Amino acid sequence: MTITVEAVKAALSGVGDPNTGKDLVSGKSARNIQINGADVSFDVELGYPAKSQIESIRNAAVSAVRAVPGVSHVGANVYSKIIAHSVQRGIKLMSNVKNIIAVASGKGGVGKSTTAVNLALALAAEGAHVGILDADIYGPSQPMMMGISGQPESRDGKTMEPLENYGLQVSSIGFMIDPDQPMVWRGPMVTQALQQLLEQTNWRDLDYLVVDMPPGTGDIQLTLSQKVPVTGAVIVTTPQDIALLDARKGLKMFEKVDIPILGIVENMSTHICSNCGHEEPIFGSGGGEKMCREYGVDFLGALPLTISIREQTDSGRPTVVADPDGPVATIYKEIARRVAVKVAEKAKDMTSRFPNIVIKND
Repeated sequence: MTITVEAVKAALSGVGDPNTGKDLVSGKSARNIQINGADVSFDVELGYPAKSQIESIRNAAVSAVRAVPGVSHVGANVYSKIIAHSVQRGIKLMSNVKNIIAVASGKGGVGKSTTAVNLALALAAEGAHVGILDADIYGPSQPMMMGISGQPESRDGKTMEPLENYGLQVSSIGFMIDPDQPMVWRGPMVTQALQQLLEQTNWRDLDYLVVDMPPGTGDIQLTLSQKVPVTGAVIVTTPQDIALLDARKGLKMFEKVDIPILGIVENMSTHICSNCGHEEPIFGSGGGEKMCREYGVDFLGALPLTISIREQTDSGRPTVVADPDGPVATIYKEIARRVAVKVAEKAKDMTSRFPNIVIKND
């Protein structure tokens, strides 16, 4: 019996990608189908980091193709390929960073920095090259959260090397000042510091740079939207009405400056008692999901208010590395996967394909 490419495609169209919700054919993941007698081989290209998912997707695809009449052997190469995606109009991509994800909140105290660092660590755990930029110039917290001390090294006197821990490349103003020193700077100095941290750090071939934003909608946010190529933003809030009020302002700000919202994370969704395990929505319930319905954006996930998250982050070992198989780390990893899939679904960056136009005077 002759095996056809169409028959293999029909089999693969019955295999769903659990992360995108699309089958491997309509999602354009299946490619390079080769048939040699009774042997079939093909590739499955995923547009997001999926180290923990690759084997299960491969097994499902192989099983489906093996059921095609006449097939005796199936070879499947499943891999991730992360590319650069479109950003705001008129802003050039960075040569060493494919995608920049801003993690923001309208107000402080909602767990934005904790979410940012665990999001970055979860992306790295899935096999991506990830960096984190601490853009909170007035209150840098990533050095403590990442358990990093010391100052960055400069090899050429012009740029600096990112510090590293847990597989992440990290840059923060906190590495260059005394922890007790207040940053008494006006807006222009703060925005200049942000640009220097971003552009003068020797990021090494990053798939994602997660930017831990300061709270609010001020100078830093404006600079980020006008001068930095941002792929998308994640908004962090709590269910509390006062937090949601400010989160809406942050969301509307990103919309106005042409930065897409990748989704909303609801922090401190329920309080879990460390003694008895009782759960109680002390900040209210359902606020994040309601906001998503109002603005037509994705709800990325909800995280509980537990003492372990605070203890782990304060000790310099965030949850994703301190308890990688625990229930909270699992939520962070699911959020990271949803963010990565949202990025992968965005339009590809095509600016590198445009020719340079040079005007010469004869």
